[in-house]
Amino acid sequence: MKQVVQNYKSGELALLDVPAPGCKPGGVLVRSAFSLISTGTEMMKVSEAGMSMLGKARSRPDQVAKVVQSVATNGVPATYRKVMGKLDSYTPLGYSLCGVVEQVGAGIDDVKVGDVVACAGNEHALHAELNWVPKNLYVPVPDGVAPRHAAFGTVGSIALQGVRQGESRLGEVALVIGLGLIGQLVTQLLNASGVRVVGVDPDPARCELAERLGAAACGDPGSASVESAVAELTGGMGVDQVYLAAGGSSNQPVELAARLCRDRGRVIDIGKCRLDLPWNAYYEKELDVRFSRSYGPGRYDPEYELQGRDYPVGYVRWTERRNLGCFLDLIARGSVDVEPLVSHVADFEDAVETYRRLEEGELKAVAVLFRYAAEDAPAVEAPEVTVPKVPELPRPSGRTAPARRSGPVRLAFVGAGNYASSMLLPHLTGRDGVELSTVVTTTALSAANAQRKFGFGKATTDLDAALGDPAVDAVFVVTRHSSHAELTRRALLAGKAVFVEKPLALTEEELASVLAAVEESGNDRIQVGFNRRFAPLLREARELFGDRTGPASLRYLVNAGRLDHGSWYLRQDTEGSRFAGEGGHFVDTASWLLDADPVSVYAAAPAGNEDLQIVLGYPDGSTATISYVTSGPSSFPKETLDLIADGKVLRLDDFTRASVYDGRRRQWVGSRLPKARDKGQNAELAAFVRAVRTGGPMPVPLESLAATTTATLAVRTALASGVPVTLAGAR
Repeated sequence: MKQVVQNYKSGELALLDVPAPGCKPGGVLVRSAFSLISTGTEMMKVSEAGMSMLGKARSRPDQVAKVVQSVATNGVPATYRKVMGKLDSYTPLGYSLCGVVEQVGAGIDDVKVGDVVACAGNEHALHAELNWVPKNLYVPVPDGVAPRHAAFGTVGSIALQGVRQGESRLGEVALVIGLGLIGQLVTQLLNASGVRVVGVDPDPARCELAERLGAAACGDPGSASVESAVAELTGGMGVDQVYLAAGGSSNQPVELAARLCRDRGRVIDIGKCRLDLPWNAYYEKELDVRFSRSYGPGRYDPEYELQGRDYPVGYVRWTERRNLGCFLDLIARGSVDVEPLVSHVADFEDAVETYRRLEEGELKAVAVLFRYAAEDAPAVEAPEVTVPKVPELPRPSGRTAPARRSGPVRLAFVGAGNYASSMLLPHLTGRDGVELSTVVTTTALSAANAQRKFGFGKATTDLDAALGDPAVDAVFVVTRHSSHAELTRRALLAGKAVFVEKPLALTEEELASVLAAVEESGNDRIQVGFNRRFAPLLREARELFGDRTGPASLRYLVNAGRLDHGSWYLRQDTEGSRFAGEGGHFVDTASWLLDADPVSVYAAAPAGNEDLQIVLGYPDGSTATISYVTSGPSSFPKETLDLIADGKVLRLDDFTRASVYDGRRRQWVGSRLPKARDKGQNAELAAFVRAVRTGGPMPVPLESLAATTTATLAVRTALASGVPVTLAGAR
């Protein structure tokens, strides 16, 4: 299928061929009929993409701060790869459309194939021929509403949410500053609510349009006619509400709002304009400044948008989805007329040219629609797709020895997010003896991005097709934590070698299912992404430390830091605890240094924070204490480690410096000068590929991977019980 995309690094716009999305549970697959260009938000994004790198940084200081933090945590090379990977990727455009339901996912019972729906969301209502849309981001289109009008649903919801934030009352007077698409809709919604509107915009054509659609008066922001109209309509008191629907860097809108608003009036920001509030003016009138967040309650809440969890109507009357339905109902009843706002309708094939004309000012428009099919076209039936089945595998009672491969090792990646794109794939692209065969993602564009950047032969959203491909030798599972065990199990049963990022499993039951798949298939070709044992600096330090004769004491401080609000790592109900997700790294490193698997786990957590103190016991009496803290300063190194045994100390400082004290002198590993931070991903991948190619042993024995996972999961049990947990099956 085709989709409109933009490269944020180069500014390039393209109509790209991408894999069609699959129909996942909890949503519907929609074939687009019309999608709406937001001439404000989208064109601002298009304009930013054309800026220099310095210009981009100035326009997004919040992202610059994240880059600085990433440098402190991960180092310059890793941060550079991550940032450039994001910039040099195609990003989608669009967030408001109308289309026909082509396929219905499990759990959906409010629409059927052939129904016309309006869809919202900058990840789900894209300028693309097909979109998968979750339940709370679509609504059925009422009878009598044309699909081209229903495509306004999302921007209409934005305007509607702004009006709700203004708490307009019958008979009040409002000032709308900015008469673009949102401003025109706000004007109509206020007029339908019995509020008289004065509009402000420097474009005479937009002022004339707003007056035709119900505004009492409109004019240029510097015009005396605007102040005169406000004085006449309000008896000199000033307007009750001001809606900021303008963009740009001028502070004129907020200054004008203060001048024309009445005492204790309301100022509602809907657009993205400069908000340098003149303190005296806002203080003296005690103005109430409010913000309107996008389409309404539910926006930016993944449980609402992705998991379909609605808010009780008694507590949240107007949610994102209810606003969408309400706006369509207003169109159906004739309270809002969007047809006069349509400046241009372009065929979808002409999308790139349409954006060019808008950006260069050749096309003057309030609203532009992309047309995918004729409005009277019949509903498209979902095509039958033949999916290659995973071949039936022999089920030997013992484990089979893999064959040596003469050609390149052919890899399939399931997942191509930030970690895969910045820390794994750069080490595999162009490597001798490796062929990137297939990339599988849940979204079409991310698969296309990975294919373009890393040279995959195929890009798809169909997992079964990749698992059933006999040409694929090994599968990389680099998805969210909750899917690791199941995807690993399926890949093992399909006869593939598997590299799965940590964690291997989030529960004991998930771990058991993976081990059962190994026994059932006889396929134990698995590696978990515990990369730190492969870090060159740590391996050199271990060699310099030498063998030990007595028990050791190991201290591992992990300054994990706090996560950003909204991070999927925080979804403990589905993704497990944070330590369950990444703690295996540190357990594995300790066990590798001590050359054994733990036999006991004790854990404690200080009251009032998320810090963990974990003590691992080993067969020879050695202990490893892992201090996993989230309350430490971000300026402090993320990982420091000390191993003490036989009168010697191995010291590792955040994978940049290492040394060994032998009682007489301190020996630096290589040099006392900090090295580039290398946590072992490259060496780990080389070892995995070599094992797949030669048929030799996997880099880490399966028994050790299982023991590390078991110990990591036992932390939860130890915390709950308050006593050490004894582990079974330690080697």
